[in-house]
Amino acid sequence: MSTLPNGPLTAEEYLEIERKAEFKSEFYRGEMFAMSGGSRKHSRLSVRLNAFFEQHFEGRACENYNSDIRVLVEETGLYTYPDLSVVCGAPKFADAQVDTLTNPTLLVEVLSPSTEEYDRGTKVKLYRAIPSLRECLLVSQDAPEVELYRREMEDVWKIVVAKGPNASVELKSIDYTLRLWDLYRGVFAEPATSGEGNQ
Repeated sequence: MSTLPNGPLTAEEYLEIERKAEFKSEFYRGEMFAMSGGSRKHSRLSVRLNAFFEQHFEGRACENYNSDIRVLVEETGLYTYPDLSVVCGAPKFADAQVDTLTNPTLLVEVLSPSTEEYDRGTKVKLYRAIPSLRECLLVSQDAPEVELYRREMEDVWKIVVAKGPNASVELKSIDYTLRLWDLYRGVFAEPATSGEGNQ
């Protein structure tokens, strides 16, 4: 296993380490930050949204990616892994490895208890520095609730909150209405634990 260089890392050093690593890490201001593991609800919400978008984009010039694709905020130097990224039009990548997207149209984060404060604050602020970004969607995994940041003008963002199973939110960036009932259906049902059903 290689050791980290002394002092702050460059972006090139981070990418060299990250592309060989077994676990994902974000990068900001010379430091790598290991990403925490997910949960069942987090996974179900991410997978479901990806499925909705995949179906919606049939025949459209948009592509959706899961958290395997990094996003680079070029203005701030943040490398991160949103739960979902969408790009409408031709995708642009940071280099020939084609694993770091630079021009997302929509970013989605499913909030986790350990990162919710960071996601709602610093990360959304950093995301808003991406010129191509039209919307950023934050999805709660504890209740049927989403928070949408929508770019109205270059530096003007509107926040739209939708709460409750009967609510919906319009994702104008991709011409899609997300119904919270469809998104959260069955997510809060208690799963069977090991051994149940095998009596």
